[in-house]
Amino acid sequence: MSPVDSPDLHDDLGWSLGVLLRSYRDRVTAALGEFPHGTRGYEALAAVLRGGHDSQLSLAGHLGIDRTVMTYLVDDLEAEGLVERKPNPADRRQRQIVVTDRGRALLESACDRVVAAQDEVLGALAAPERAALRSLLNKAATATGDDESREAAGAGTGLSS
Repeated sequence: MSPVDSPDLHDDLGWSLGVLLRSYRDRVTAALGEFPHGTRGYEALAAVLRGGHDSQLSLAGHLGIDRTVMTYLVDDLEAEGLVERKPNPADRRQRQIVVTDRGRALLESACDRVVAAQDEVLGALAAPERAALRSLLNKAATATGDDESREAAGAGTGLSS
């Protein structure tokens, strides 16, 4: 393939996502400072607060984290007083993860810094473009089939880094 026929690197979704992910990771990690487990802890705490995960396994699947890694993460968040494990009223064999008042306060204080860091990453876009991009990425991500992430987390081959 000649250089004239080759695809433009900047049209490569993988390249674009990689650049944005590295920039996101660097800026959000700096914005979170000493948040327990950094971005992974922040995302886990935010997902618990949003709800919809009636077990630790469900949360691991949603986040694409290996279930054993999820156990250590929740243990550490619990040790910091940010979450509690409580009996699941729908299934006594399960424990629900619930955000504490301290966890909610930490998450709220970190949220503004994370949004500012995200806006820096997307700084080349106008505010309506950022909103559109977030919406489109969310739509694409949710359409990929979260069940695959849950299966991977259950099998011990999650996407954790």
